[in-house]
Amino acid sequence: MTKRGRANLLLLFAAVIWGFAFTAQKVGGQSMGPFTYSSVRFAMGGALLAFIVIPIMSARKPLSSQERRAATLAVLPSALPCGLLLAIAVNIQQVALEFTSVGNAAFITGLYLVFTPLLGLFFGGRVNGLTLIGIAVAVSGSYFIAVTGDFTIGSGDVIVLGAAVAFAIHILVVDNVAKRVDPIKFSAAQFFSCGFFSAVGALFFDEAPFTGFGDTIIPLLYGGFISVGIAYTLQVIGQIDALPSHGALIMSMESVFGAVGGALLLQEYMSARGLLGAALMTCGLIVSQLGQGKDTDALTSAGAAESSDAGESVASTGPADSVDSLVGS
Repeated sequence: MTKRGRANLLLLFAAVIWGFAFTAQKVGGQSMGPFTYSSVRFAMGGALLAFIVIPIMSARKPLSSQERRAATLAVLPSALPCGLLLAIAVNIQQVALEFTSVGNAAFITGLYLVFTPLLGLFFGGRVNGLTLIGIAVAVSGSYFIAVTGDFTIGSGDVIVLGAAVAFAIHILVVDNVAKRVDPIKFSAAQFFSCGFFSAVGALFFDEAPFTGFGDTIIPLLYGGFISVGIAYTLQVIGQIDALPSHGALIMSMESVFGAVGGALLLQEYMSARGLLGAALMTCGLIVSQLGQGKDTDALTSAGAAESSDAGESVASTGPADSVDSLVGS
């Protein structure tokens, strides 16, 4: 298997893990407050990165104690506010899962992929025709998923739509403030920050904060160590050799795996109307990602031809690209 093939396979594994994480979130939320669950799982994921992944990867490129300290301190100014934005997004999503199905939550959350380029227009971004077509198809699909035949929409679907917008804003902010820092150290710090702000939210908004651990251990282990920690690491490694557009297309399948997980593990089956919407959304997301990836692939290929360290440079641009798929984690 080629390096690019292995990279795509790692990204596919990450997308599967993140898709099934919607089920873990749903089950975890049945015994634990939404803010408590988010605080614990992101603290667990941050700990896995900080105490296992980072030391292993740092051993490949030894640094002096001063260099390590400087690299760690460099991420804090951006990781703290980005962690706050991430906490807002994930907790909106966690609350929404109390009122909607896993499949609906997965696909509606996936709209962050189309909201991001639209909101990016305010940051000087551009949207081409192919991306606009994909956005239109995806939005029409979300209509069939969320709006019933008698033109009503569930409260959970409205809430998770807000989460999709929040995730898009988070991605754009990360892309603008965290380009020059180590992506894994940034993410570990951001996850700890998210866990902290979620813990503060638990004290104010959860009915019984920091309880229910005995009934939630499996969803916490999956949502924390596997989804936030391991899957993120798979994505960072996979992005080194994968084309950006290929990675984006694979990650857009997270919504599909989310719906599959809900059906297999929770027997939450989508209606014919919902399946039509899911198909439209999947096609729209793929088309929009193809539109966004055309120029990116050209730039990546040019950079690879100019430098033998192109793989490392692709990885170093990772904060926005690497964190965006954690929306379903």
